[in-house]
Amino acid sequence: MAKIKKQAPSPQTQEEALTMAKATQRPRQSKEQTKMIAQGIAKGIDQYKKQQKAKAREKDKQRKKEEHQTATESAEQNPEKSEIRYRTPWLPWALLMFTWAGIGLYILGLGQGG
Repeated sequence: MAKIKKQAPSPQTQEEALTMAKATQRPRQSKEQTKMIAQGIAKGIDQYKKQQKAKAREKDKQRKKEEHQTATESAEQNPEKSEIRYRTPWLPWALLMFTWAGIGLYILGLGQGG
């Protein structure tokens, strides 16, 4: 069984919550009451952020699932596009043939004149 750690809201969230609590402070409200309200607001903000992160993760999972699905569908429809075709470069072969032809002409030229 895994233990779940309760994290305290971030300092920035606590500052925002304290600012909101002070903005809505009633007359004759003690500092302790304001702090309690700020803690409640901070917890609410923290919970909201967690919910938004969970929603974003779920949307991301759904998007990735749809992308994977469309990729597999397109691969099934067009299998020739997924094949890898290698093209032999023509330049090295042309240079090789040109060199052999030059050597052949040189040898034929030496054989006649020499």
